[in-house]
Amino acid sequence: MPQVRPRTDEETLLTSLKRVASLLKEAGVGFALAGGFAAYTRGAAISTHDVDFVLRERDVDAAVAALTAAGMRRLETPEDWLAKVYDGDRPIDLIFRPSGRPVDDELLARAEELPVAAVHMPVLAADDLVVMRLLAFTETACDFSGFLHVCRALREQVDWPKVAKETAHSPYAYAFLTLLHRLKVIEGDFL
Repeated sequence: MPQVRPRTDEETLLTSLKRVASLLKEAGVGFALAGGFAAYTRGAAISTHDVDFVLRERDVDAAVAALTAAGMRRLETPEDWLAKVYDGDRPIDLIFRPSGRPVDDELLARAEELPVAAVHMPVLAADDLVVMRLLAFTETACDFSGFLHVCRALREQVDWPKVAKETAHSPYAYAFLTLLHRLKVIEGDFL
């Protein structure tokens, strides 16, 4: 009898990602893939933690209804910027206000339709992905190590002067961009 290889976390997360994207499309909910899997789709290492989607706040109830009707379960969270559902034991974050900035039509319009594990879906633009992550750094959450590899992988897809301008108010973003510059990941005199 042939041995069956156990599925890895990455494979089960990818299965959930494809399932959620398909359900959101069927429900007519505008969304874009975000977070680690958006970075993976654009060339970074695969994510192993969770799946993130961005959507407009007005679409959260429709998204959650579509996903729970398909057997997923909603987890009530204290955060006021996301809704969380689980596909089995796999967390899916539905983010409508990343880093305090609302998801709007313009953000979703900038997303690019890309194949993700053979399913086409909107994926956040590299600039937006980097801006969201940089603005998430705070005094109590500024471990840069997990995002360095992403920026190395995406460096040619990102408009770094634009990112610097959009994150100029954040000292943590400035520190991270300075680090990228000093490591020669990015070049230019825009800081």
